Amino acid sequence: MSIVSLRPHRVAQLVLVPTILLTAIGVYGSMLWTLQISFTSSGLLPTGKFIGLEQYFKLFEQDRWHVSYRNMFVLGGIYMFTCLAFGLLLAIAMDQGVRAKNVLQTIFLYPIALSFIVTGLAWRWVLNPTTGLEYFVQGLGFSGFKFNLLNNPELAIFTLVIAAVWHGSGLMMAIIFAGLQSVDSELWRASRVDGIPKFTMYRRVVLPMLLPVFLTCIVLLAMGVVKSYDLVVAMTGGGPGYSTDLPAKFVVDHLFDRANIGRASAAAVLMLLTVIALLVLSSVATRLRKRSQSDQGAKPEQGNKS
Repeated sequence: MSIVSLRPHRVAQLVLVPTILLTAIGVYGSMLWTLQISFTSSGLLPTGKFIGLEQYFKLFEQDRWHVSYRNMFVLGGIYMFTCLAFGLLLAIAMDQGVRAKNVLQTIFLYPIALSFIVTGLAWRWVLNPTTGLEYFVQGLGFSGFKFNLLNNPELAIFTLVIAAVWHGSGLMMAIIFAGLQSVDSELWRASRVDGIPKFTMYRRVVLPMLLPVFLTCIVLLAMGVVKSYDLVVAMTGGGPGYSTDLPAKFVVDHLFDRANIGRASAAAVLMLLTVIALLVLSSVATRLRKRSQSDQGAKPEQGNKS
């Protein structure tokens, strides 16, 4: 049988086989290998000495891991909420036809074109007390002005939030704005006829319709927080001390600098479980949303029959 005589969908399946195999081996195979290494005493090189959950127990004994994992939720919570809120306000402004709409879109979408390394370095310069905002304001005569967040262990994590929000809010604006553009224009015509205020329309009608869009945004932001590494390296290097450390940096440091593959693999497995938990929560929320919509659609039909 020649490949010419095969049906088109069979040819497509044969073409996809190498990609599927590479994905299975490269992605899922790497996950299984990492899981297996986390149960060994591997140091500089992987070994086959099985030690059970010892790497996980030692991992949770490290204060640095607790700090990095807590920072992930602190950074993630503030970053996700602020990005969604700011992106929503920008999207509504665009949807209402604000002046210089195209210019504002370009300004707020510009940070997306930059890597987190560039973003981190730029904000590190802005927040540097000797060359950045503090130095500039003090040069204007306000000698008592202080904005030295980078050297404060308790506040340094918020510098990452500032840079991350500046980088990510434009993408949220674009996604939410696309969702707003998909809303049927007849709804707005009907609201104008009925005299419904725009604020009420957004709060009661439009935004509930965009719940799947918001769930997509939350998943994208959450996964970005879990794998955050380059922004930390560029801005703070995890310091002062390890006050701005995040799990991804913890893994890379133990993998290369500390030559502890087993401990790094255990941390990577916990990061993977965090991502899986986020995906499961997103899937459950989507199903509950669809179920509630179907229940609401069934009630009017039952009322009509009665």
